[in-house]
Parts: sequence; structure tokens; C-alpha cells
Amino acid sequence: MKILVVGLGLIGGSICKALKKYTSHFVVGCDINHDIEYSALRDVAIDRDFDGNFEGFDLVIVSLFPEAAEKYLRENIAKFSPDTLITDVCGIKGEFSKRVKTLAEDSDLRYLGIHPMAGKEFGGYHNSSGDLFLKANFIIAPFEDSRESDIELLKNLAAEIGAGKIVVTSPENHDKMIAYTSQLAHIVSSAYVKSPELSLECGFSGGSFQDMTRIATMNEHMWTDLFMQNRENLLYELEILIENLQKYSDALKNFDSDEMLRLIAEGRQLKEDNLRHRLGQPN
Repeated sequence: MKILVVGLGLIGGSICKALKKYTSHFVVGCDINHDIEYSALRDVAIDRDFDGNFEGFDLVIVSLFPEAAEKYLRENIAKFSPDTLITDVCGIKGEFSKRVKTLAEDSDLRYLGIHPMAGKEFGGYHNSSGDLFLKANFIIAPFEDSRESDIELLKNLAAEIGAGKIVVTSPENHDKMIAYTSQLAHIVSSAYVKSPELSLECGFSGGSFQDMTRIATMNEHMWTDLFMQNRENLLYELEILIENLQKYSDALKNFDSDEMLRLIAEGRQLKEDNLRHRLGQPN
């Protein structure tokens, strides 16, 4: 295929590098910063930088923040050749995907969103890697009327770049699950580092601290966009977390060792059951 990747940050740059490393597709890279395009050319991460011609692509992968992705498509989607498949890698689908689908269909194009579950603490092209998606979960979020051939095309592409478990689900279910598995964790990490003890942690922290704080370096512009576009699902998960945290707080306030033991055992059992389920073992 001839593929255009719009936005050569961490994810877009990694997609380009993975496509060139593991496939024979022809890759064109487009970024607002032309120095990044030149870097991608030097790295042989792309075959050609974008020359302003929107026609002739089989697949367009928009790798921008949700707000920027929608703006880009509103301004340019009508310039692509008819029947081009448009996808995006945004961490939000739902209403966003519905709006983009309408834009695509108004221009005789096809749209189907994806979400590779991969990342790093730091973004940008220079942190990108052709192996970023190896064994990573990869979500495809079609609509009921999406073409089966488009779903298969994106599943095959995900497999080509090394994805592990490939999940096909609705845009609405994507947002519901991502609120719990990704967005809530980012809020917890951001809140966790606001302790006054943060500046004193050196020499006292281990793996648990690193695990809890790794994603606090998230890009505030992108994640605010993601949180606000998934507000209801995220609020639901956040309120459940606050309710559960209150139980631990109450046990401490009340010197209630039995309740603390019960809460910890309950959490342990739930996680052990989750691990057995992942491995296909009976509870």
C-alpha cells in the first residue's frame, strides 16, 4: 500500500519506523515541523516527505492529538482521492469517531479508528521506535456498517508491525474501557506526585514508586483533550476509585486492622482472578 502518516511524533514516528522495518509498504511522512520530516528521511523511517499532493494514497493514518486530528481532517479530507481509507490513532473514539466518519463519508472516503496501546514516558519523534508495538495490545473500533475488508486490512497491518492481542470493539466500548485501563491510571499518577515528599524520594523509592509515577510526565494538552472528550466514562471510574480509597482511609482512621486486612485481601483476590483469566485458567 501507499500510506500517508500525518504527525511524526512518538506514535506516528514509530508507525513509520515499524512499517519500514517490518513491511514493504511505501510510506510518506507529514509533519508541521519539516525538520522532523528530514530526520525521518535520514533515518529511512519514510520513503518520501509529503509534497502537498493528497491523492493516490490507499491508507491515511492521522497521528495527532484529537482536537488537532479533527481540525486537520476538516481542512483536508476533501482533498484525498475517493475511497481512501482514513484512520486515526487517538485514544478517544466515541463521538469523535462519529464526527470523523461523517466527514469522511461526505467526501466519499472510508473511516475506521484504531488505537495502538503503546507509549513511553516521553513523546516526540526522537523517542520513537520501530519496535514500539511489539506484543502491544491493538484496538480497532469499527462501526456496524464498516467494511469487513477494512477491518481485516487494519488487523493485518497491526500484526505486521508486531502487535500482540488485536481487539475489535465498538467506539463506545473502547471509550468505556480506556477510561478504566488508561485514563484513570494517568490521573492517579498525576495526583500521586503532588505529595510534598516527592522532592525527598531519592534513595527511598523502588519499583512501586517508579510504576506509580512513570506516566505523570504525560503531555497535559493531549491528555486534557482526551479526558474531556471521555468525561462521563472517566468520572464514573474516578468516583469508584475515590469511594474505594475512602474505605482504606476509614480503616486507618478507625485503627481497624481487620477491615484493612479484608480490603487488601479483596484486592489481592481480584487481581489474582484477573491474572488467571488472562492465562485462561479457572478461578
